[in-house]
Amino acid sequence: MSVAAPALLDALGALSDATRCRMLLILERRELTVGELADVLQLPQSTVSRHLKVLSDTGWVGSRRDGTSRFYSFLVVPGSELDTVWSLARAQVAERPGAAQDQRRLKSVLARRAARSQTFFAASASHWDRLREELFGQNFFLQGLLALADDRWTVGDLGCGTGIVSSALAPFVARVIAVDASDEMLAAARTRVGDAPNVELKPGVLESLPIDSGSLDAATMMLVLHHVPDPSVALAEARRALKAGGRLLIIDMLPHDREEYRQQMGHVWLGFSAEQITRLMEVAGFDGIRVHALPADAASRGPSLFVATGRKREI
Repeated sequence: MSVAAPALLDALGALSDATRCRMLLILERRELTVGELADVLQLPQSTVSRHLKVLSDTGWVGSRRDGTSRFYSFLVVPGSELDTVWSLARAQVAERPGAAQDQRRLKSVLARRAARSQTFFAASASHWDRLREELFGQNFFLQGLLALADDRWTVGDLGCGTGIVSSALAPFVARVIAVDASDEMLAAARTRVGDAPNVELKPGVLESLPIDSGSLDAATMMLVLHHVPDPSVALAEARRALKAGGRLLIIDMLPHDREEYRQQMGHVWLGFSAEQITRLMEVAGFDGIRVHALPADAASRGPSLFVATGRKREI
């Protein structure tokens, strides 16, 4: 959109002052506070504030509040008329000796920022984990790591239960196909995922998945394999449903002696050793297999867990 003539003239007028041009050159690629700009330019803060008011009123800079601080930044949209004007002015401003001095002082200002952070972490290292947990909880980073998933993926949540994995994955992938044999579990999953348009819930068993061959980019089996009478069949089905090179992720229990789980919770297997799960996955047609014991959660009462991953091997 074209800048109206009076507004454009005002913007041009703002560049008539060399200090304001120096400010724009400094703010072009970073945000600074009034105090930081004053340090770079070696001017009183009141003078800097007055110039920033002119630049703000004429559309050159914008600001945002961050706690008790206000940061100023270059506001011009690339390709706009102001951008064209600035490209002409910038070339001249950047060649002046004062510009090089500003850049040197700017490095010092930014170094002081970094030093404040380094001082904090040096003093906080011994209790940083506790402080971070108090502020953000224990597992915030696990939820954030899901963003590493490819947003083009179709993922199978095999044995989805109440849908906790499906609901976590849905914001980050193209489609989730959630399968479970229990109508009651699927009902709970439907409540949890709500109206997420990319989650499809299907009744079915892991030994005969209601999923087309080669349609999944990745699949998960979360605490479900120990319920399956023949894990090798379920793993072979997962392989069938995966695309070439597709990955399977399993989380399950390491071997334990809690026999009561068979009667109370319907467990068929009392966990799997790293050697067992590796062999099962190899026979089912996976390679690149990795098995890793997960750290125990101090608040949990169940057996230790492992995570296993593998890639569909072409046979």
